[in-house]
Amino acid sequence: QSVGLIKLKKSIGEIKDRELRSISNQTIKGLEENLRELLQFFSLAPRDDEASETRTIDSSFFAGELLAFAKTSVRNYAIAITETATPALREVLTKQLLRAIDTHARVFRYMHAKSFYPAYDLQKLLQNDVNLANKALDYKF
Repeated sequence: QSVGLIKLKKSIGEIKDRELRSISNQTIKGLEENLRELLQFFSLAPRDDEASETRTIDSSFFAGELLAFAKTSVRNYAIAITETATPALREVLTKQLLRAIDTHARVFRYMHAKSFYPAYDLQKLLQNDVNLANKALDYKF
């Protein structure tokens, strides 16, 4: 929700249609409320008291976007493969699925090496989520 909120806040200024802008604004307010509600539960999660660095909208943000895109691509290709009746198309989609898996792996390794995605440290993952939610809430639009 945090990334979606930031995206909406970054793009709302470009929306010319009054009704769509109003819907987007309502969505932003709803997402802000969702994040504030969820942040209340952070203190209940098991973690140590070590503070984590605040995630900025820079390479880590864009890498996270690319990772999410790769995950979605993998899922979408897998679904398409199961729904295709043409062997030639299935073969093409399978090659594309493998490329999407490779992209995901490369982005994951990059993020892990840069400490943007501490996949094996639940406490850091939770802290990153909190930091990103707070950043999304504070992002001006």
